[in-house]
Amino acid sequence: MAIDQVHDLQYVYRKLLHSMSRPGTISSITEPVNRMDYSIPCSEALLLTAMALLDGEVTFHIVSDEHQELIEKISEYTSAKYASIHEADFVIVLREDKEQEIRHALEQCKVGSLIDPQQSSTWLIESSVLENDGEIVLKGPGIQSEVSLQTGFPVTLWQARNQRTNEFPMGIDLIFIDQASQIACVPRTTAIAHKEVG
Repeated sequence: MAIDQVHDLQYVYRKLLHSMSRPGTISSITEPVNRMDYSIPCSEALLLTAMALLDGEVTFHIVSDEHQELIEKISEYTSAKYASIHEADFVIVLREDKEQEIRHALEQCKVGSLIDPQQSSTWLIESSVLENDGEIVLKGPGIQSEVSLQTGFPVTLWQARNQRTNEFPMGIDLIFIDQASQIACVPRTTAIAHKEVG
């Protein structure tokens, strides 16, 4: 059975809004993912998230340059156009992408401007596992006190992210999608600290 292009994508979009307004909150999109019958070189949850967010008015970039088939599929399913990292509205990171490539993309991506902060990039990141017991602590709007999150994102990449979000309202928003079809969001307004070890 194929997904319902209206009902299922609205369902995913509502889950994204819920998690974005409550940073670190893990939401499941397993139900519509189980109905997908697409043949794609990425997780079905990632594709479904992209389909809920992308359209013909936006552009996207895939960090690795070895995914021509995926570029074509995303363009076909969303009508979004592929663009360079400097211009892309959405940046897609696959689980096998190298840390150095991701860090370079973080340094080059759009963060908006003081006049047009919305002209920034949103990142869709494949993660191995998402848990609320992890290496980072989130604080800020939408969080009552603080919340822990495990994403598999290396410390150096969080540091690069923090550098790109240190001039509010400029910055980037991150959406993590794991193998269990769970999503968690870290918007630009969220402060990130690493847990002390020991």
